[in-house]
Amino acid sequence: MGRTGLLAALALAVLSVPAGAAELTLERIFASPSLSGPTPRALKLSPDGRLATLLKPRPDDRDRYDLWAVDVATGASRMLVDSTKLAGGPLSEAERMNRERQRIAAIKGIASYDWAPDGKALLVPVDGALWLATLDGSVRKLAADASEAQLSPKGRFASFVRDRNLHVLDLGDGRETALTCDGSDTVGWGAAEFIAQEELHRFTGLWWSPTDARLAVERADESGVKVVQRAAIGADGTRVYAQRYPAAGTPNAVVELWLMDPDGGHRVKADLGPDPDIYLARVDWAADGHALYVQRLSRDQKRLDLLQVDPATGAAQVIYHETSPTWINLDDDFRALKDGSLILGSERTGFHHLYRLADGTLTPVIGGHWAVDGLAGIDETTHTLFFTGYADTVLEKHLYAADYLAPAAPCATDARDPAACLPPAPRRLTEPGGWHEVTMDKGGTAALVTRQTPAQPPQTYLADATGKRRAWIEENRLDASHPYAPYLAQHIAPVFGTISAADDTPLHYRLFLPPTPGRHPVYFTVYGGPAVQSVARTWAPPVIQLLLQRGWAVFQLDNRGATHRGKAFEDVLYRAMGRTEVEDQLAALKWVKAQPWAAADKVVVNGWSYGGYMTLKLLEGAPHAFAAGIAGAPVTRWELYDTAYTERYLGKPPSAAYTSSDALGDAAKIADPLLLIHGMADDNVVFENSTALMNALQHANKPFDLMVYPGATHAAEATLGVHVWQTRLRFMARIAPTGY
Repeated sequence: MGRTGLLAALALAVLSVPAGAAELTLERIFASPSLSGPTPRALKLSPDGRLATLLKPRPDDRDRYDLWAVDVATGASRMLVDSTKLAGGPLSEAERMNRERQRIAAIKGIASYDWAPDGKALLVPVDGALWLATLDGSVRKLAADASEAQLSPKGRFASFVRDRNLHVLDLGDGRETALTCDGSDTVGWGAAEFIAQEELHRFTGLWWSPTDARLAVERADESGVKVVQRAAIGADGTRVYAQRYPAAGTPNAVVELWLMDPDGGHRVKADLGPDPDIYLARVDWAADGHALYVQRLSRDQKRLDLLQVDPATGAAQVIYHETSPTWINLDDDFRALKDGSLILGSERTGFHHLYRLADGTLTPVIGGHWAVDGLAGIDETTHTLFFTGYADTVLEKHLYAADYLAPAAPCATDARDPAACLPPAPRRLTEPGGWHEVTMDKGGTAALVTRQTPAQPPQTYLADATGKRRAWIEENRLDASHPYAPYLAQHIAPVFGTISAADDTPLHYRLFLPPTPGRHPVYFTVYGGPAVQSVARTWAPPVIQLLLQRGWAVFQLDNRGATHRGKAFEDVLYRAMGRTEVEDQLAALKWVKAQPWAAADKVVVNGWSYGGYMTLKLLEGAPHAFAAGIAGAPVTRWELYDTAYTERYLGKPPSAAYTSSDALGDAAKIADPLLLIHGMADDNVVFENSTALMNALQHANKPFDLMVYPGATHAAEATLGVHVWQTRLRFMARIAPTGY
């Protein structure tokens, strides 16, 4: 959108704001109920398809979740399990950090659940205790001090981890059996190791066969992993944890995969190859349990092998592999079909697409110059794949369908052009204009769709296989009873557009303009790193509206390196973090300053995590270009960060890539006001990152503002939102005091 369009949008916004509208406050934004309305989690369909289940926040406590069910025929909803009535115990440090890595650390009550295969009961873990809930509302306690709980596919067993050993509970006779006994501080069974959880997005270490006959179990030996004395500095004192943290260039856990019966018998070790220094990326069973499929990723993440493992002997063979000159992005698209063929995802042509592997032949199901997001479901009776992706625009995620047996030429193993093996175009099943997250039943006959737009907070409905809505699960209608109703009249929608990178690549931005005319200070928020997309047609956090009320324009750009736009778009980060993404954000800053709505001398850059790192690199790379910067939980030395993430993009240290990418060497170049924020118990971007920066700034006689949070982890903003934002706003008021 050009200058004329922006001014027109601004004029429209000014005309639409009523006098005397309610004013947002931080206290209300972070209070209960959520201004965005109820946002369900963990959406699932019962095995018989009669119920949709979800975790729903309580009206008086937005962070506590109960288990609810919705009758898909009538739309009637009821609470199945009241979390306040189930007693658990204090979470172990391992479980607490597990939740942190799943980004659910702030959740209270029920964080997960699992349907029994017969649809008559659900497995519900609550704060270390394991419960079995039936549809009539009754619950019974199965075990205490349990984590990593699962039900077996046939419903005969429940499995869980206690004291780092694997236990199996026979639900018929109640007998509990410990399948392993050597669990210790350094050895763990049945749980994903730290690096798998944090960077590979694999959150389990146990896989039941479809027949309940065998289990595949991870054994992780962390004895060789570097011990970091992590200080969790809290308000009531400091606890020091000897955490096994695999920093870049240091040893990872040694991971093995074992196969055994539900009683622990007939134990064999899967052959994962001669090199123990690999990543166990994904594990899946064949549809009938005759084989186990393992995705093995090399330490440098440039080669991915698909192994077929004999569950009786552990013998393995490579049946497919792919390589990359930079790195391979993992996905969760693998499915083993009943006909023996396999569905898998790959970026072999430069875009994430879906393929069918049958009799050694790889055939594309999806193709084109756009990316698939992920496989949602498969209806094998109609040979239909359902998946989410960006065929229409990268700003919108939609549900699509495609026939995996539709005629298409086999894709050559060296094909790098998506047009070289282009299958028929998929069918879009969701309406345009928004962003859709999708969960489907096992047979691909129904979908739970969560839709949001810039004008509508997330709402969830049940759809059939054609995408037609059958019932609302959570309509979240913006009517007079909605929590956001008092503020709706002054809601300001964003403007979307593009600017050009140095190589003329179009870069998408999202812009919010205040309701008053004139030049405004600009809150320039940035992430910048890989595997994240920030600019999309989604509902924005209500705190954005507060900034607008206070006269701030809000701007955000997805630079090169962001996800969902193809591998070449991401690969600019390879061995060059803090370079191209900084160039793109500075190009955006130049554009912003030239706009008639911007106060060019009052642009404040803000970011968290990689965004905090970007804030520092921007201030170092262009002194006085910004009026100030706010760096939250920033990485400052990549040598301090973990193996899988850092080595994926920078290789192993030491190297010139680390020297140029770190944010400490040029800290003395920071010449603008800086606010540094960090949680003092952060086990992701450890607090040492900020203390190293403090030391560098102090020795360079550079002033800065500091706010640290005792006991807070990497998700400090989720638990201390009011104070974090008060801190930001006070700092920003020094740059643009008008309106405060």
